[in-house]
Amino acid sequence: MNIATVIARGLLGLIFVMFGSNMFLHFIAVPPPEGPARDFMTALSVSHYVYVVGAVQVVGGLLLFTVRWVPLGLTLLGPVIVNIVCFHALMAPAGLPMAIIVAALALFLLWRHRGSFSGLVKAQSGSADTRPQSITATASTARS
Repeated sequence: MNIATVIARGLLGLIFVMFGSNMFLHFIAVPPPEGPARDFMTALSVSHYVYVVGAVQVVGGLLLFTVRWVPLGLTLLGPVIVNIVCFHALMAPAGLPMAIIVAALALFLLWRHRGSFSGLVKAQSGSADTRPQSITATASTARS
Protein backbone atom coordinates (compact mmCIF):
# COMPACT_ATOMS: atom_id res chain seq x y z
CA MET A 1 0.00 0.00 0.00
CA ASN A 2 2.95 2.33 0.60
CA ILE A 3 4.01 1.97 -3.04
CA ALA A 4 0.51 2.92 -4.18
CA THR A 5 0.62 5.96 -1.90
CA VAL A 6 3.96 7.11 -3.31
CA ILE A 7 2.72 6.61 -6.87
CA ALA A 8 -0.54 8.48 -6.17
CA ARG A 9 1.34 11.36 -4.50
CA GLY A 10 3.81 11.61 -7.36
CA LEU A 11 1.18 11.38 -10.08
CA LEU A 12 -1.20 13.88 -8.47
CA GLY A 13 1.67 16.24 -7.63
CA LEU A 14 2.99 16.06 -11.19
CA ILE A 15 -0.47 16.71 -12.67
CA PHE A 16 -1.03 19.82 -10.55
CA VAL A 17 2.49 21.22 -10.92
CA MET A 18 2.35 20.73 -14.69
CA PHE A 19 -1.14 22.13 -15.31
CA GLY A 20 -0.71 24.88 -12.70
CA SER A 21 2.53 25.97 -14.35
CA ASN A 22 0.79 25.93 -17.72
CA MET A 23 -1.47 28.76 -16.54
CA PHE A 24 1.63 30.97 -16.32
CA LEU A 25 3.89 29.61 -19.06
CA HIS A 26 1.40 28.31 -21.69
CA PHE A 27 3.52 25.37 -22.82
CA ILE A 28 0.51 23.07 -23.41
CA ALA A 29 -1.82 24.26 -26.17
CA VAL A 30 -5.39 23.99 -24.93
CA PRO A 31 -8.18 24.59 -27.46
CA PRO A 32 -10.78 27.08 -26.23
CA PRO A 33 -13.92 25.41 -24.90
CA GLU A 34 -17.40 26.04 -26.29
CA GLY A 35 -20.56 27.42 -24.70
CA PRO A 36 -20.74 28.25 -21.00
CA ALA A 37 -17.27 26.80 -20.40
CA ARG A 38 -15.83 29.45 -22.71
CA ASP A 39 -17.60 32.22 -20.78
CA PHE A 40 -16.36 30.79 -17.49
CA MET A 41 -12.75 30.54 -18.67
CA THR A 42 -12.95 34.04 -20.16
CA ALA A 43 -14.11 35.42 -16.81
CA LEU A 44 -11.23 33.66 -15.03
CA SER A 45 -8.71 35.01 -17.54
CA VAL A 46 -10.00 38.59 -17.68
CA SER A 47 -10.12 38.86 -13.88
CA HIS A 48 -6.65 37.24 -13.59
CA TYR A 49 -8.17 34.79 -11.10
CA VAL A 50 -6.65 32.03 -13.21
CA TYR A 51 -3.24 33.00 -11.79
CA VAL A 52 -4.46 32.48 -8.23
CA VAL A 53 -5.79 29.05 -9.17
CA GLY A 54 -2.53 28.23 -10.96
CA ALA A 55 -0.44 29.28 -7.96
CA VAL A 56 -2.56 27.16 -5.59
CA GLN A 57 -2.18 24.20 -7.94
CA VAL A 58 1.60 24.54 -8.14
CA VAL A 59 2.05 25.00 -4.38
CA GLY A 60 -0.36 22.15 -3.56
CA GLY A 61 1.29 19.88 -6.12
CA LEU A 62 4.77 20.61 -4.78
CA LEU A 63 3.63 19.89 -1.21
CA LEU A 64 2.54 16.41 -2.32
CA PHE A 65 6.17 15.56 -3.06
CA THR A 66 7.09 15.88 0.62
CA VAL A 67 5.88 13.32 3.15
CA ARG A 68 5.41 15.83 5.95
CA TRP A 69 3.29 18.36 4.03
CA VAL A 70 0.93 16.03 2.12
CA PRO A 71 -2.10 16.93 4.32
CA LEU A 72 -1.54 20.64 3.65
CA GLY A 73 -1.20 19.95 -0.07
CA LEU A 74 -4.46 17.99 -0.04
CA THR A 75 -6.14 20.79 1.89
CA LEU A 76 -5.08 23.34 -0.73
CA LEU A 77 -5.99 21.11 -3.67
CA GLY A 78 -9.37 19.94 -2.30
CA PRO A 79 -11.41 22.99 -3.38
CA VAL A 80 -9.57 23.09 -6.72
CA ILE A 81 -10.45 19.44 -7.38
CA VAL A 82 -14.10 20.04 -6.47
CA ASN A 83 -14.21 22.93 -8.95
CA ILE A 84 -12.51 20.87 -11.66
CA VAL A 85 -15.03 18.05 -11.26
CA CYS A 86 -17.99 20.48 -11.23
CA PHE A 87 -16.63 22.36 -14.26
CA HIS A 88 -16.31 19.18 -16.30
CA ALA A 89 -19.58 17.67 -15.06
CA LEU A 90 -21.62 20.79 -15.81
CA MET A 91 -19.86 22.63 -18.64
CA ALA A 92 -17.23 20.53 -20.43
CA PRO A 93 -18.02 16.81 -20.10
CA ALA A 94 -15.16 15.74 -22.39
CA GLY A 95 -12.68 16.16 -19.52
CA LEU A 96 -14.80 14.40 -16.91
CA PRO A 97 -12.94 11.05 -16.98
CA MET A 98 -9.63 12.74 -16.16
CA ALA A 99 -11.30 14.84 -13.47
CA ILE A 100 -12.69 11.67 -11.88
CA ILE A 101 -9.23 10.06 -11.93
CA VAL A 102 -7.73 13.13 -10.23
CA ALA A 103 -10.53 13.10 -7.62
CA ALA A 104 -10.02 9.36 -7.01
CA LEU A 105 -6.27 9.87 -6.48
CA ALA A 106 -6.96 12.70 -4.04
CA LEU A 107 -9.56 10.66 -2.15
CA PHE A 108 -7.12 7.75 -1.91
CA LEU A 109 -4.45 10.06 -0.46
CA LEU A 110 -7.00 11.63 1.85
CA TRP A 111 -7.86 8.15 3.14
CA ARG A 112 -4.18 7.26 3.60
CA HIS A 113 -3.63 10.47 5.61
CA ARG A 114 -6.97 10.34 7.42
CA GLY A 115 -5.25 10.61 10.80
CA SER A 116 -4.22 14.17 9.96
CA PHE A 117 -7.84 15.11 9.30
CA SER A 118 -9.48 13.15 12.14
CA GLY A 119 -9.93 16.26 14.28
CA LEU A 120 -12.27 17.69 11.65
CA VAL A 121 -14.77 14.86 11.98
CA LYS A 122 -14.28 13.79 15.59
CA ALA A 123 -17.43 14.14 17.67
CA GLN A 124 -17.28 16.32 20.76
CA SER A 125 -18.08 14.39 23.93
CA GLY A 126 -18.91 15.58 27.40
CA SER A 127 -20.45 18.82 28.55
CA ALA A 128 -21.36 21.84 26.50
CA ASP A 129 -18.17 23.56 27.73
CA THR A 130 -15.68 22.63 25.01
CA ARG A 131 -12.71 24.52 26.47
CA PRO A 132 -9.72 22.38 27.49
CA GLN A 133 -9.49 21.49 31.18
CA SER A 134 -6.56 23.82 31.87
CA ILE A 135 -8.51 26.80 30.57
CA THR A 136 -11.64 25.80 32.50
CA ALA A 137 -9.62 25.43 35.72
CA THR A 138 -7.94 28.79 35.21
CA ALA A 139 -11.28 30.46 34.47
CA SER A 140 -12.93 29.02 37.60
CA THR A 141 -10.03 30.06 39.86
CA ALA A 142 -10.07 33.55 38.39
CA ARG A 143 -13.74 33.92 39.36
CA SER A 144 -13.02 32.94 42.99
